[in-house]
Amino acid sequence: MKEVFIITVDVVEAAAVVLLLVGITGATIRYLYRVAQGDKKTSYPIYRRDLGRTLLLALEILIAADIIETVAIDKTLESVGLLGALVVVRTFLSFALEVELEGRWPWQGTKKETAEE
Repeated sequence: MKEVFIITVDVVEAAAVVLLLVGITGATIRYLYRVAQGDKKTSYPIYRRDLGRTLLLALEILIAADIIETVAIDKTLESVGLLGALVVVRTFLSFALEVELEGRWPWQGTKKETAEE
């Protein structure tokens, strides 16, 4: 049974890598297309947003792989501590990317939501 979880972790981690490669490639192609069409002013911010979203999703998938690995495969106190540290670092990165992309903290809501309250 342990082998199944090891394979599962490898598949989930590989999915995160594939997502990164596809996301970066797709965002770069869209960026180059926009630049070639003459849209140089908004191309770069859109490119950064696309790359950031790809990174956020890949980080979430990698956290899932780490959780599976710790809970199902390596059930030691040391691995739980390492998982905690990884989750803290990746969560900090996710928040930092979210603030960079949206210009606000994730719990603040959009400007439209705030105006409606």
